[in-house]
Amino acid sequence: MQQTIANLQVPVSISAPNPYLSVFIPARNEAGNIAPLMEKLARTFREHALDAEVIFVDDGSADATWQEAMIAAEQYPFLRLLRHRRSFGLTEAMRTGFRHVRGDVVIFLPADLESDPEEDIPKLLAKLNEGYDVVAGWRQGRNDGKVLASRIYNAVSRALFNVQAHDMNWIKAFRREVLNDLHLRSDWHRFILHIASEKGYTLGEVPVNFYPRQKGKSNFGFARIPISFLDVLVVKFLMTFSRKPMLFFGGLGALAILAAVFIWLYLTVLYFNTPGNMQQRPLFTFAGFIFVAGILLFIGGFLAELVVSQGDRLEDLEQELRARESPQPYHGAAE
Repeated sequence: MQQTIANLQVPVSISAPNPYLSVFIPARNEAGNIAPLMEKLARTFREHALDAEVIFVDDGSADATWQEAMIAAEQYPFLRLLRHRRSFGLTEAMRTGFRHVRGDVVIFLPADLESDPEEDIPKLLAKLNEGYDVVAGWRQGRNDGKVLASRIYNAVSRALFNVQAHDMNWIKAFRREVLNDLHLRSDWHRFILHIASEKGYTLGEVPVNFYPRQKGKSNFGFARIPISFLDVLVVKFLMTFSRKPMLFFGGLGALAILAAVFIWLYLTVLYFNTPGNMQQRPLFTFAGFIFVAGILLFIGGFLAELVVSQGDRLEDLEQELRARESPQPYHGAAE
């Protein structure tokens, strides 16, 4: 059976209606990796008695990835497929897949077999069961040419966000409530740990083996490195000031107004000490511009606070609707 939703084609496979575990796998041009990946997942679920589903999102592959996934779906009832008609990137694949996961625990794995599900899923679940909300895999034995850039990026992330993890952009496991609290924008798949940490969720880490890709090629090049550094600054800014924009705009506005006032005081003292001196008029005009800019920043801060207030109301409404849709616990008959 096939259902069409917007830009997605969704063949519906039969699986448990409320599985414990959802494994999310995005893929783009991963032909040759799908069959062995599903075999490994099936063995993992069977050997560890896991009630699980797999949410597979094909992000506009141009090879036989989709056809191989369709064949696998006929063999494995736990497999649910979604497809982008063209590539929108990993973040959009996550947004698509996360809307369809049903498990209490979600694990993100790549489709290229650089992570071994038979090894890594038990490790992630064991660490999560220690009480963490999010668990990240830490790649061991990585030698793909991006190690230095990755170390610098991870060090910057730890310094800015105080995230005590060595590998921000690898496999992850997280509880459903974390997923419901994530609002991902373009290319923000790199910042799941950062966002979760800023929201107060507990983070764990577990070492995992890294295996070289056997088929296909990586979809992530070195051109993304400088973009990632800019994005991490944007995320830090938004996480710090999105709830209190007046702190940013008001702070800049106050500094600008104080600078203008000090310049005018200086010019006043200078005028009375050197009567008739008109050479400082450009500085007087410049101080006026700074003063007006400070006032405008304050106004921008007030407007931003209004926007945040409306956003908070919408978020409260969303949480209320989600709570109504969730099944209510059974408390037994009244005594």
